Amino acid sequence: MAWGITGSGDRLAETLNVMKEIKERYKNEVDIRVYLSKAGEQVVKWYKLYDRLKQNFEKVWVEFNSNSPFLAGDLELRKYEFLLIAPSTSNTVAKIAAGISDTMLSNSAIMALKASVPVYIMPSDYKEGTVVTRLPNGRDFTLRVRREDAENTRKLASMDCVFVLEKPEDVNQVFMRHFGPRE
Repeated sequence: MAWGITGSGDRLAETLNVMKEIKERYKNEVDIRVYLSKAGEQVVKWYKLYDRLKQNFEKVWVEFNSNSPFLAGDLELRKYEFLLIAPSTSNTVAKIAAGISDTMLSNSAIMALKASVPVYIMPSDYKEGTVVTRLPNGRDFTLRVRREDAENTRKLASMDCVFVLEKPEDVNQVFMRHFGPRE
């Protein structure tokens, strides 16, 4: 499966923990390949998680342009069971909701949908209001989720073959749906 990471730091460490647990649980059955957007690479490094990501996942690629690495083509050819983008920025959510495919992950999501490959997205801006997130220095940071960003998340949720996840733990259900339960 393909795991995309955008430039959102919100729940990034928690998502990495869940993905590491899933990798162990499905160790000989699932090949998890990680695709970082340019901003995703920057944020993963800012949160000092890059080395941990590389230690736990052998196959990690960084966006060069909207078609490189050529994840979109592999999704079109159904080489992946599904695409997971977690966490996802409001920018990526808006692009996919509007059909804009000018980044590696927005292009890949749209091509996956054209090929009827399921796309799971965990947006950082899930619902309108305020959320508390953690900064790289460990301090809490309160930010406001705008109505427009929450509307884009709802638009995504209404799209065929797109499944919106609220929190990192929801990723477990995705794997259970596709690969069955494991202990």
